[in-house]
Amino acid sequence: MAEIRSVGVVGAGQMGNGIAHVFALAGYDVLLTDISQASIDKALATIEKNLDRQVARGKITAEEKAAAQGRIRTTLRLADVGPTDLIIEAATERETVKQAIFEDLLPHLKPSTILTSNTSSISITRLASRTDRPEKFMGFHFMNPVPVMQLVELIRGIATDQDTWDSLHEVVKKLGKTAASAEDFPAFIVNRILMPMINEAVYTLYEGVGNVKSIDESLKLGANHPMGPLELADFIGLDTCLAIMNVLHDGLADTKYRPCPLLTKYVEAGWLGRKTQRGFYDYRGETPVPTR
Repeated sequence: MAEIRSVGVVGAGQMGNGIAHVFALAGYDVLLTDISQASIDKALATIEKNLDRQVARGKITAEEKAAAQGRIRTTLRLADVGPTDLIIEAATERETVKQAIFEDLLPHLKPSTILTSNTSSISITRLASRTDRPEKFMGFHFMNPVPVMQLVELIRGIATDQDTWDSLHEVVKKLGKTAASAEDFPAFIVNRILMPMINEAVYTLYEGVGNVKSIDESLKLGANHPMGPLELADFIGLDTCLAIMNVLHDGLADTKYRPCPLLTKYVEAGWLGRKTQRGFYDYRGETPVPTR
């Protein structure tokens, strides 16, 4: 198996900063990159806040927090992450963006570097085919929020070799998380099940079966879900939900995966959920208020 000591994380957003956090805490040297310094500064502030929360809850010590922060370096140059042992792409859920990142990385990689994508839905085989090492390419899908959620989906492309899979499986164990092996089908396991449920909740709202509050309370109290489906959609990001539904609809050619027109409308309005302060709830006041 490949020995992995250094990790490059491409994208400092919601997923990228969480991935950097857990790897640094597990003892890996992390190099975090993004296209803007503002995004990197925000990521470092988020990591510090989340580490402080873990210290306050007794999950880690102040010394472990300081050590983890000391293992995270940042850069605005994508090429700088090329020499790391493992690269995790955590950019926006658009295939063209991800393809461009991997193509730009190729001239700067070590022969042994393993490439992975944190994509929640896009074909691993197709992404791997744009690189010079499809046998060393895998899907490495963390759940949000990364420091809290236990699961990591490991997705093989058609060319992924056993050594690469074994290496990443060991990494997951070192992170203290649990791996689930998924085949390379659209949206894999978690989002193949979760996103149609969220989409159906949006249809239920669209058709007037219930309002935002009644739909979310019904699932929380009637199915013992910790969050309602519309609240969860806002947490994930409505643009991400729509992107995954489009991948399911296009990839499986089944009308049951057709994105709800209301979901499309919210995304077109720029109401993407918590990250834009408006989605199925309005987060601009002291407490969230349903928007429908």
